[in-house]
Amino acid sequence: MTGLLIAAVLIGAYLVGSIPSAYIIGKFKKGTDIRKIGSKNMGAMNVIYNVGFWWGALVMVIDIGKGVLAMAVAKQLLLPHSELAYYAAGIIVILGHNFPVFLKFRGGKGGATAVGVLSYLMFPFGFLVGLGFFGVLMLITRFPTLSYGLGLVTFPFVGWLHYHNGNWVIFSAIVVAIPFIRYVPRLKEIYGKAGNLSHAIRRKNLKDRF
Repeated sequence: MTGLLIAAVLIGAYLVGSIPSAYIIGKFKKGTDIRKIGSKNMGAMNVIYNVGFWWGALVMVIDIGKGVLAMAVAKQLLLPHSELAYYAAGIIVILGHNFPVFLKFRGGKGGATAVGVLSYLMFPFGFLVGLGFFGVLMLITRFPTLSYGLGLVTFPFVGWLHYHNGNWVIFSAIVVAIPFIRYVPRLKEIYGKAGNLSHAIRRKNLKDRF
């Protein structure tokens, strides 16, 4: 029974992750595939820039919520049986976002869902530290993706320095690596269009986008 329960929760995590909120809203509001406009990413920031701020905010809440939901269910049902399966649910929900079965496995980068996973795991301290870094970096760079990306990087350090939990350090490092690897082509594109590193990482304003 335990094996079936683990399999059911992990499949459920993947299906939750596969819910393509950005794609649905792009189709509903613009009648277009969000993966074909702007940065071509199925994520909240692309929706904010090409559909509207509040629609993008809704996508962000949903995508973060996917990570939170997967971790909450896994904690209740899997953690008593297998800590490894609990962590697997967090990784699988992100992979569901990145490779959604509903869109022929062509999804987003997984950043917001990773935020949800790690914020749930290390709530409230990890969440507050990440949010603080995001806010400060936004004021400095005006570059949302870079800011929340570096905010994500704080989680392994929080797991190490605050919670003193080696498993959390390893797990959060893996979670952070997933969207970072997916972002490499986009970062190269940004650098090429910006012409120099300073302009690539520090924007004039939020509308200054490549």
